[in-house]
Amino acid sequence: MDYKVYFSFVKQRKYFYMASLFITLLGAVMLMVSGLNYGVDFRAGTSMDISADKPMDKAQAEELIRSAGAEPSTVTLGGENNNRLSVRFSDIVPDDTIKKVKDSFAAAYGTAVSQEVNTVTPDMALELRNKALIAIGVASLAICLYVTIRFEWRFAIASIIAILHDAFLVVSVFAIFQLEVNLPFMAAVLTTIGYSINDKIVIFDRVRENLRFAKLKTSEDVSKLLDDSIWQTMKRNINTVLTVLIAAVCLLVLGSPAIKLFALAKIIGLTSGAYSSVCIAGPLWYDMRNKALGAKKKAAVQND
Repeated sequence: MDYKVYFSFVKQRKYFYMASLFITLLGAVMLMVSGLNYGVDFRAGTSMDISADKPMDKAQAEELIRSAGAEPSTVTLGGENNNRLSVRFSDIVPDDTIKKVKDSFAAAYGTAVSQEVNTVTPDMALELRNKALIAIGVASLAICLYVTIRFEWRFAIASIIAILHDAFLVVSVFAIFQLEVNLPFMAAVLTTIGYSINDKIVIFDRVRENLRFAKLKTSEDVSKLLDDSIWQTMKRNINTVLTVLIAAVCLLVLGSPAIKLFALAKIIGLTSGAYSSVCIAGPLWYDMRNKALGAKKKAAVQND
């Protein structure tokens, strides 16, 4: 195995560990101080999407909603011609108030106005939140089991730590900037876990293949094997991540307001997954393998 290494990820692993630890601790502090900004899906309230056949003015729309007796928490204007309005209420809006809102917009923008209303009760919000967390937990455990069966336990532990790092990084960014957390966000976290483990499996599969022909006697041998394996799969990993990143960026820039945070979470997760595959998971495997190699040497010296 002879492959040119342009940059040693193993030698710089301590800097990667410190950077990830800093972001993780910052996210943990923000979670304890401010918590997550739960959307209507995970917090009782009402969401309303209003469409018209002509452009709408945000300030006028907010005034129309308030004149109907409702107080919106967020109002987002979107659509090709600013003809779609996404409104979120922190409280459950009564049916008669919802009708007044529609009538107000119909009077201002014509009878072609349509609206879609989604109301979540406290019990429903709690149930959705719990099921979303269970889904993430089950997916993570299933992936960990798969990696454990297919690879050795060191690969599995490194992958587990790395995918948890990726998922928590997305949560940390949303906690730091107090971005809305809803069901699409949870979907983004789940797909982040899937893409993240894919990158790691590609690298670890090459490591396993190279191990078949390698004679590891020193820590330098382990370091070279890992760096070679990472660079041998670098082109494939970059192409895979860029393909999905381009689609996610297009959704963020050109998509409707309802999916912009989903696209943002995807971009953060994909970037973190690509980073952790080469900067966290691989070096963690190296540390564990190197420790086992040192233990074998120590045992051999004691036996002599």
